[in-house]
Amino acid sequence: MSTFDEREKAFENKFKRDQELQFKVTARRNKLLGLWAAEQMGIKGDAAEAYAKEIVAADLDRAGDSDVVDRVLKDFAAKGVDHDASKVRREMERLMGVAKEQVAKQG
Repeated sequence: MSTFDEREKAFENKFKRDQELQFKVTARRNKLLGLWAAEQMGIKGDAAEAYAKEIVAADLDRAGDSDVVDRVLKDFAAKGVDHDASKVRREMERLMGVAKEQVAKQG
């Protein structure tokens, strides 16, 4: 294997690790967002955990965060919670930092 091949393989491995890390961070952020949203709607305990899992799964519908925001806003409307998209996006941004820290600590 040439130096070029080794270097290419190293870049591919780094890209793969970076993508896996980003997926974990985003999934953690979505779980935290789901728990936050559940709290806003008065959902507690096992039901809150189940709701958080639904929010993580909702992110698989479309690329980007719009599917998650849409789902949370729809659920807020159904429960009479008065939060708009900008509030949800601000919370997502805040929780992204928390998720990065948590995933980094896990190693």
